[in-house]
Amino acid sequence: MAIEKVGVVGCGLMGAGIAQVSAAAGFSTIVREVGPELLDKGIKGIEKNLARLVEKGTITDVAKGEVRGRLRGTTVIEDLKDCDLVIEAIIEQLPAKRDLFATLDRICPEKTIFASNTSSLTITELATATKRPQRFVGLHFFNPVPVMKLVEVVRTIATDATVYDEMVAFGTKLGKTAVRANDSTGFIVNRLLVPYLLDAIRALEEGVGSIEDIDNSMKLGCGYPMGPLTLLDFVGLDTTYYISQIMFDEFKERRFAAPPLLKRMVLAGWNGRKAGRGFYDYSDPQKPVAQKL
Repeated sequence: MAIEKVGVVGCGLMGAGIAQVSAAAGFSTIVREVGPELLDKGIKGIEKNLARLVEKGTITDVAKGEVRGRLRGTTVIEDLKDCDLVIEAIIEQLPAKRDLFATLDRICPEKTIFASNTSSLTITELATATKRPQRFVGLHFFNPVPVMKLVEVVRTIATDATVYDEMVAFGTKLGKTAVRANDSTGFIVNRLLVPYLLDAIRALEEGVGSIEDIDNSMKLGCGYPMGPLTLLDFVGLDTTYYISQIMFDEFKERRFAAPPLLKRMVLAGWNGRKAGRGFYDYSDPQKPVAQKL
């Protein structure tokens, strides 16, 4: 089945990015948010991103208008009923996602493919909220979606092979490198990334090096674009803590267990860049200062 109309549920940072790349790739796209204020904020963010691309000469003003013309916002979930594909990008909580997919399952015809942008929850558990597990996949994009070139396309043991191939092709049409992953908690990227980030925190706890020295070691010694503690602040310490809990619950291995320092920083509200404080103090966002922990 050819994908022509794409629905995106959630117009936050990830959902807006997914909607933007979908419309930019030529798909008629409708993005749904729970209220007009959140929807307006997300749409304005997309328009700002498109304007920036025009300023850089990446796209023309005409192309910007065409992309915007393929994109529509709504607060009515029933408006997604004619979509060939619906991608969920809401809060990372299992009950909320299952409730959403159960509702979509009642609204959308049997042909519609469902996909979740979850980074940590199992696709199988989400699919069981519907009567179409064979037409259910994971499409895990990375932040910022318009910039990052990867999408993990995740299949369960129930996913139809033809549907899966279509979703890999869809990811490629969005201009991404679509990697195939099985439904194992954390998929590929977080399965490898989360233990690395947690080990960096343990190294700090154990006095192996300072925040700056740990970050500089991985940047200059391994060629990483940013150090692990800077990356943790960018991703969000609360997000990493939540993902680590899910992964530890699944695998029961120490490498997925959250270090005590991470838990205490999250309890204190030091969630990283978005909170103004994490491993670094962002009072001046242009000149972050390492914390004295």
